[in-house]
Amino acid sequence: MEKTDVTQCSVAVLAGGWSDEREISLASASACSRALQEAGFSRVDILDVAEKDFVSKLVAGDYDVCFVAMHGRYGEDGSIQGLLEIMHIPYTFSGVLASAAGTEKEVAKMIYRSAGIPVPEGVDIPGDQEVSDEQANELVQKLGLPLFVKPAANGSSYGVSRVTAADQIADAVKKAGAEGDRVLVESCIEGTEISVPVIGNDAPRALPIIEVVTGADFYDSTVKYEPSELHHVIPARLPEESYKRAQGLAVAAHKALGCRGASRSDFIVKADGTPVILETNTIPGMTESSLLPDSARRDGIEFPQLCKMFVEWALEAYAERSAE
Repeated sequence: MEKTDVTQCSVAVLAGGWSDEREISLASASACSRALQEAGFSRVDILDVAEKDFVSKLVAGDYDVCFVAMHGRYGEDGSIQGLLEIMHIPYTFSGVLASAAGTEKEVAKMIYRSAGIPVPEGVDIPGDQEVSDEQANELVQKLGLPLFVKPAANGSSYGVSRVTAADQIADAVKKAGAEGDRVLVESCIEGTEISVPVIGNDAPRALPIIEVVTGADFYDSTVKYEPSELHHVIPARLPEESYKRAQGLAVAAHKALGCRGASRSDFIVKADGTPVILETNTIPGMTESSLLPDSARRDGIEFPQLCKMFVEWALEAYAERSAE
């Protein structure tokens, strides 16, 4: 499909779903829908993926492109992307492989290592494992304290615990295991918490870095969705060398995973200036006050323009795949 003006395209904003992040997804979808209309798109519909007639609505709508405003399981893990590939509908953000790899934290860490991106030391264990006192002590000996225990494939800090004693590990594993099949136990990296958005397809670039100031043990799901002015410092207060290195590593992560359109990688910058990657979000939060839109605005890209750019990149990527 070719249109001289991308705003002539009909857009289905995909939202909701069944994950823990359903409500956040609906908020992202509402914000993106308004932004697309403000950017000049005349037909923008929000479709809730969890509705029984979702697929029939998607087919009947004859949409030119889907704007994926979903987070977590089924939305960010390659599931909805696979459906859209089968239906031959262009869609925003990363494809099946990049989405799946980015969601699986241990898989992503292997990819980061191969790309020369520093990662925390960690251990991957079954989510239903009963952790004995002996095993807990072995984890402490290997990784030290404090530790982070998290689901190996989830987002928005659901099921994540900061552990400060060996006798807390068993309960933390149970909590994380309730969110997925695998659990990741990682050493805690101390330093400055930052998030680095990256936008683009074949020539991605990093946006201004956000320093995350929480006052909490970590950037949990409560803090993430409080007003951005309470927790975002843009640009991050880092030495120039560390700042540039973090941006370079975020672009490297984007490329290594095979992301397109956008990604947002979270790091801890250690006292020696080394950025250590925690994870890459292949569909970052997309309300106007979310991290990526907040950073883009500092770079001179207003939210409606940003959403239009994502649609343009989606159509560009689809055209390239169709030509192969």
